[in-house]
Amino acid sequence: MAHLLVTGGAGYIGSHCLRALQLAGHSAVVFDDLSAGRVGFVRNAELVEGNVCDPNAVSEVFSRNGPFDGVLHFASLISVAESVGDPERYRTNIVGGSTTVVRAALDHGTRCFVLSSTAAVYGEPDRLPIPETAPLAPINPYGESKLAVENLLALSKDLRWAALRYFNASGADPQGGLGECHDPETHLIPLALEAASGLRPALHLYGQDYPTRDGTCVRDYIHVTDLADAHVRAIEALIAGRPVGARNLGTGRGQSNREVLAAVERTTHRPVPVEEAPRRAGDSPELVADASRFRQEFGWEPRLSDIDTIVSTAWNWLRHWKGL
Repeated sequence: MAHLLVTGGAGYIGSHCLRALQLAGHSAVVFDDLSAGRVGFVRNAELVEGNVCDPNAVSEVFSRNGPFDGVLHFASLISVAESVGDPERYRTNIVGGSTTVVRAALDHGTRCFVLSSTAAVYGEPDRLPIPETAPLAPINPYGESKLAVENLLALSKDLRWAALRYFNASGADPQGGLGECHDPETHLIPLALEAASGLRPALHLYGQDYPTRDGTCVRDYIHVTDLADAHVRAIEALIAGRPVGARNLGTGRGQSNREVLAAVERTTHRPVPVEEAPRRAGDSPELVADASRFRQEFGWEPRLSDIDTIVSTAWNWLRHWKGL
């Protein structure tokens, strides 16, 4: 079994992937600065505290805790809206931090690398669902930064790599103990659940005039456990010598913001108080994945990604976390 480095492994997606890797029999070391992660999410894996933008700290984890068979790189800032307001911070964190990890991996003989990428690399697509062959034209610094890292990987002659372009990661581990707990929270489903449960006065619904079926943004929601399964398959393929490259991860089905709110109300049996607000800069009207390539190549299927299962697992997590 492989020995792996998981950057950002104490965070939301990274911790779910860490659990999936361990269940598959792999060992892992987590490298995380805990700015957004939780120590409890790491459980019995070894945790090394450090920031991916610190070359000395990154090199040290490779020297002391390796050799590693591969890296799964989740450590990143994540907010599209925040990236528009502070683009240099996002470029420094995402491009600078990723470059530091890639260089350290190569210096220490690690040749397999999985990048947590994003549908934001597509910007406003010219067709839906979006295939990997669609034009890459991000409209916000978050997407631009992730694309720059993908290009860095593609230029390397010494790495086998995968850039997994998620659409909207959502939900929580059905077995419990892991879920979303960002501070501040920026994602629609946990925000709507918090509004329904009275933890916040209302949900801000950004934009009601998009060219979509009900005027609100449409997104492809994929359960975080299904994402974790895809990461295990990707890193195992790379270690076995099989190339992967850039691949979409999604369901091929879109849910509008209002449809998500309806699912939250079905699950909680409570209304979601809403305050309508103007569009946010950097938001695409509709992002839906064509993930057929990854499905065909790896026999992968998103098993938990219907919207009611996603919302139900997120609701169970929130009640556990907040003691509701």
